[in-house]
Parts: sequence; C-alpha cells; structure tokens
Amino acid sequence: MAERKREGEPASVEAGHRRILPGFSVNGNKRTLSSKQSPTTLQIIVGTYEKVLHGLTVAISEEKTLDPQSSQSVAFTDTFLFNAHGSAIRCLALSPHVTESQKVILASGGTDERINLYHISASVSKKNQTPFLPTLAGANVMENPKNRELGSLLHHSASISALYFPTRSKLLSAAEDNTVGITRTRDWTLLSTIKAPIPKAVGRPSGDTAPLGGTPAGFNDIALHPTMKLMISVGKGENCMRLWNLVTGKKAGVLNFERDLLQGIGEGRWASGEGRKVKWNSAGDEFAVGFEKGAVVFGMDSIPRCRVVPAPSTKLHQLQYISRDAMGAAILEDQRPSDVLALSTEDARILFYTTKKDPDDEGEPQRKGKTVILARCIGQLGGHAMGLSSRIKDFEVLRFDTQDGSNQQRVIVTGSSDGSIRIWLLDFKELGIQSDDSGNATNGKANGKVNGGHYSADENSGEHKHSAMATPRQVGRLLGAHQTGNRITCLKSFVMDVLNEDTDENQDPGHETKDEFDGFDDIASDAYDE
Repeated sequence: MAERKREGEPASVEAGHRRILPGFSVNGNKRTLSSKQSPTTLQIIVGTYEKVLHGLTVAISEEKTLDPQSSQSVAFTDTFLFNAHGSAIRCLALSPHVTESQKVILASGGTDERINLYHISASVSKKNQTPFLPTLAGANVMENPKNRELGSLLHHSASISALYFPTRSKLLSAAEDNTVGITRTRDWTLLSTIKAPIPKAVGRPSGDTAPLGGTPAGFNDIALHPTMKLMISVGKGENCMRLWNLVTGKKAGVLNFERDLLQGIGEGRWASGEGRKVKWNSAGDEFAVGFEKGAVVFGMDSIPRCRVVPAPSTKLHQLQYISRDAMGAAILEDQRPSDVLALSTEDARILFYTTKKDPDDEGEPQRKGKTVILARCIGQLGGHAMGLSSRIKDFEVLRFDTQDGSNQQRVIVTGSSDGSIRIWLLDFKELGIQSDDSGNATNGKANGKVNGGHYSADENSGEHKHSAMATPRQVGRLLGAHQTGNRITCLKSFVMDVLNEDTDENQDPGHETKDEFDGFDDIASDAYDE
C-alpha cells in the first residue's frame, strides 16, 4: 500500500531527510550545483616542502564579492593529494588553454631532478555527477577522473628551478645544472638544450651552502619576452643577467649589476648580489629583476628605470606584473598605462608599485647622481595589520568578471609557508586606478586623492607631498582561507570554464599548430666561455 505524503512536508524531508547546502541541489545520492547560481570556480595547485602536490577547487559566488556582509561563503574542495616527488617541490607551470574542451598540462619540478607531468581538467561541468567522497577531516573531497598523470622527464642532472610553457606545444625547464631544456609536448622529446657557463668562484658569499671547493651554479629564474624571441635569465653566483636569442638559441649579451645599484636595494657587502626572480610586463617594454630585499625595473634599453625597496625592509619571495589593459577604458595603444608590479614579502604582505614615472617629475632624470629613483608604492595587502605573519611564498592574480560587465576586479590567491591558502579580492579603484569620462586612465594623485599612503593632499591648498618610504594603505579584502597542513613552496591557479553538455573534453591536446618555437627542432647550443 502506497504511503501518502503529508501536507506541508519540508523540502529537506521530500529530498530524503538530507540537508541541502546553499547553492546545491539534490540529484539522487549526488550533489550538483544549482542552476540558479553559477559561481566562479578556481583550480589551485600548490607544491610543498613535504613532497606533496595538492590540488583543490574554490567556488566564489558573486554575492560574496559584491557584498562583504553576505552570508555566502567561499567553498574549498580537495581534488587530489599525493606524493609527487622524492624531495621538496620547487616550481610549477601550467600550459595555456584556448577552448573549454582543452585540458591544462601541469608540470612540477623538484630537487629530485625530475619533472612530473599531468593533465588537469580545465572545465566544470554544468551537471556535475561526481559524488563527494567521505572524509574524516571535515573538508569536501571530490575526485575528478579527468585529472591524470602523464609521466616524468629526466633530462636534467640537478634540481629544477623554473618551468614555463610559452605555448601548449613547448615546455622550457631551467635547472641548477646550468641548462635550459626545450621539450616538445606532442611526444615529450627534448629538442634543444641551452647551456650557460659555470661562474668563476670569487670568495664564498654569505649563506653559501655549496660544498667545500664547490661553486654555486645554476639558473634561478627565466623570463620570456611576449614575442617569444628573447629570454632573460638570472643565476647563482653571478652579479649579472643573461640575454638569450631564442630564434638561434645563442647568447645575446650579458648585463652586469653595478655595485651602487645593488647597494641601493639592500644588497650589502656580504650579500650574494644575484638575481632571484625576473619577470616581463605584458607590453614587453620593461622587466623587473628581484633580489633578496629589493627589485630593479629595467627598460628595453637595459637601463634601470626605478628600484623597489619595501618599507620596512623585508625579504622578497615572488614578483608579478598585473596587467591594466582591461580596465574598461578606451585607451589607445600609445597611451596604454603601465602595469602594476606586485611583490610578496617575508612579513606576509603583497606590495603594489607603479613603475611609471610621476607626472610631476617628468623633467627630472631617472638617476640622481648614481642612485636610481624609487618606485612609488600604491598599496599593500595583508601583513601584520590584518593579523598575518607567515611569509607569502607565491601568489597568482586572476581576472574576475561580474555579470554587470565590470572588469576592474582581480582575485589574488596567496600561498604561505604555514600551509594557508587565502583568496583576496582587489579592486583597481583601491589602488587609485580608474577611468575618467574621456576614457583615459587616471590615478588618485591627479584627482587630489590619497594614493597608496604615499601622497597626502591638503584639501585647502591642493599641495601634495611625496614620501617614497611612507607606509602604504591597506587594499583588498579577504574572501576565504583554507589550511592545507603542508608548508607551501609554489602555487599556480587558473579560472575554470563551464563545460557545455555537447563538448568533449577528452580530445588530445598534444597536437598543436606551428609556433615561434618550431625552429628549435634543429638547434643545439653549446656552453659559452667568458
């Protein structure tokens, strides 16, 4: 005899006595995203000192970003967690993807001389039929069967220090064996090897961990020009940076760092003076070289434009350029504003600098005597003011588009040494960057506003005072945090696409069209002697 349904029965009882979480609907024994809400999903991958490669997704609802007091939460879901290397993981790289049906290639490098390769799903299905796995940790765990391991590359004989995908068809890997390997992703064949000379031993710098009689050697970081025809590298035991012609695979030049320049960014007598990080901006007209306690911005003519010195003094761990070419303003190519330089520090801050010359100082030279001018800090995120103290080892800046078409916001994902992953929301208006009625980019100083704590305006007189070492004001706000339980060394993230029902994601992403790097098939560069 069929049982009659009671009148006024709650929805949770009709669903089988199961509690329906906000933003989810019940479909049998599985939970699926409700069609009423389509949150932005981020895929985050972190490498750790404990040899663990940890992947998780983050769902951010638009209500949470628009209303700080919203009850909507940022949902973290673990997708994979395993021992990827035999020792600490040092670097990660993600291949670019154009269509939603393509998978992302993930490469991880560690101190065990191995490069591990994986396929990571780049899309979130509209009808997610994958059930949540039971866990004792209290966190959501959902395995994606489309994530799979591809294999390992063993063509380096030392620790891997940097990985980069210029296109989906090529992988560049730099290691401490003074080589940069160029690998074709179609069949994972090593096409060419760029070799750098071993630096000559000149004393033993402070903090040197090389064995007695050994010389610190190897690449610290590499950066490719947006045209993919030029590469800059910085290495251990060298007070210089090297320029490489990627069309021929040959060395294009060497630029030594002047002693006065190094002293201006905190590199003292006993410091190594070697570059730790290097990055190009989106326009390709300038690049930044990061040192232990500061950074220097160079132009295309290799002349220093400005220097970056955090206040108070602290160590730098990562630097990136944040593109401002999509601010909603109709800006001509020759009037396009410069990017914002972001740095992560030892004291749990991310500092934002503008490398563009101040309009009031147009008549002044870039150098005053032998000292390069200081870059202007326009804001900071995190730090002791927000109760944070663990250093930020790595971070990613992702574009966040809302339904109203606004593209002024950026989502910043940070990874700290204490194992914390934090999601921040940053608005360009907080940095004093906005668009006027004519479509031109303006800043807070031009409008008589306080800009990053470095400019104080007297409303009566309209005078501005510039202090390059003033404490910047806080920008951005925290959306959510997650504790991984492992010490993070590197981090990568991307915004996942929404996969259509008729789209096949199982196609082979290895077959690519011809690109700028096809010339490397016949190139084999040798070591160079100074």
